[in-house]
Amino acid sequence: MIDKMELSIKASRIRKKLGADESSFVDIFALALTIERLTLVFYPLGKNISGACFKNYSSSIIAVNSDMSVGRQRFSLAHELYHLYFDDINTSTICSDKIGDKKENENERKADCFASYFLMPPAALYGAVEKLTDASGKPLSINDIIRLEQHFGVSHKAMLVRLSEEGELSRINMNQMQCGVISAAARLGFDVSLYKNSPEDKKIRVLGHYISQAENLLNSDIISMGKYEELLLDAFRDDIVYGSEEEGGYALD
Repeated sequence: MIDKMELSIKASRIRKKLGADESSFVDIFALALTIERLTLVFYPLGKNISGACFKNYSSSIIAVNSDMSVGRQRFSLAHELYHLYFDDINTSTICSDKIGDKKENENERKADCFASYFLMPPAALYGAVEKLTDASGKPLSINDIIRLEQHFGVSHKAMLVRLSEEGELSRINMNQMQCGVISAAARLGFDVSLYKNSPEDKKIRVLGHYISQAENLLNSDIISMGKYEELLLDAFRDDIVYGSEEEGGYALD
């Protein structure tokens, strides 16, 4: 049986370890890049895989499916952080696209629960829900749920599952709130990128340890410039090898 209190404590501990407080929205992509010896890979992994974690004593890799929505990618990364910090060393895990599926093995359900607490700390979620329900005097509406998921930066499915588990939504209400989310979010004035997958120019990216290690090897004269560029091209970082057009020759403010 999953100990939710223990997982909540673990999520809180890792948030603090990475420099996040107990209530604020977390930029989990930026936080992950502060983890020593972690390479973060964004890559289209098909319809059935949300992410993967490969780790050993020297370094680790977390892969995130960039064909999924940004909100789901954030949840997937938080899920993989559980595997990174709490699975045995030298363990590789490939994770399915399911959230809250009771058919998944216990460790996968633990990782989902950890991810939910990491992105939506209990006190912060309870406070946000209370504020919405006190203001309206009614149960949570679809618009309320969209406001919550925008605040915490999670996918619609992740929010529905969490609210259902917390007793804020019935299974019937949950099933009725599956459609029209993007158009509803747009009408509420929100940026709908949370519900869409990565743009084409960001679907394949390698960040973190691998890139910095290649730089260190070059600066230490351990590899040649040619090998350095080869390593970067293998990591789909042609922007570093050939230069980026984004700066356009102008000083950045």
